[in-house]
Amino acid sequence: MKTVIWISGALLSLSFCGNPPKKMEKKEVTSLQGEWEVLFDGSSTDQWHIFNGEGISEDWHIEDGALVFRPIKGHPKQNLVTNKEYTNFELSLEWKISEKGNSGIFYGVIESDKYYEPYLIGPEIQVLDNDGHPDAQANPKYHQAGALYDMVQPSADVCKPAGEWNHVLLTVNHKTNTASVQLNGTEIVRFEPHGEKWDAIVAASKFGNKEAYNYTKAPDFGKFQTGKIGLQDHDDVVSYRNIKIREIQ
Repeated sequence: MKTVIWISGALLSLSFCGNPPKKMEKKEVTSLQGEWEVLFDGSSTDQWHIFNGEGISEDWHIEDGALVFRPIKGHPKQNLVTNKEYTNFELSLEWKISEKGNSGIFYGVIESDKYYEPYLIGPEIQVLDNDGHPDAQANPKYHQAGALYDMVQPSADVCKPAGEWNHVLLTVNHKTNTASVQLNGTEIVRFEPHGEKWDAIVAASKFGNKEAYNYTKAPDFGKFQTGKIGLQDHDDVVSYRNIKIREIQ
């Protein structure tokens, strides 16, 4: 009888030991992120508008569940921005660039008559045909797909060829002063989004060059922790889909 009790106790002890990991796993999943907010579901552009404007121009189309930019000759720039602003977030989307194409994904964008383009305010995650666009060679890696444009180069080239879909996950957390870019499941960029190190990489880029055109037009580049998400009009055909964001609590 004593032996049976001892065995049962051992089994109960083993069962107890197995419970804590499950509780820990649940806590890790729910501790930082809120719910995903869909910014583009393949059927509506209600969450977007033209930078410094209203509505969506005819340069942007919905085709087969994707938001596609096809520039119309003679039209002014048609950059898109979200209606809402975000501070600490994870942004997930897929992009597909045309052959020799160039575009970008912005964050921290502020709309104002002071700025005629989002790139003058918001840092950019590069969208590029690495094989066909000269930017991939003009400033090696700092202008390649997935780079924090002109500031942090990707640690690896995991970009798919023009005409194929790439998935990007951009994380910006000003609470912990950490940010990263994952491209197709691989983290290729990590940086501090504010503070002394941030100021240093901005200063070392063309945006901080006091003799450069961009600096004279963009003295507030990268200074806003809260701003809108943007999609760039760079005069090349580009497609985006499955765009969603969740705020970090």
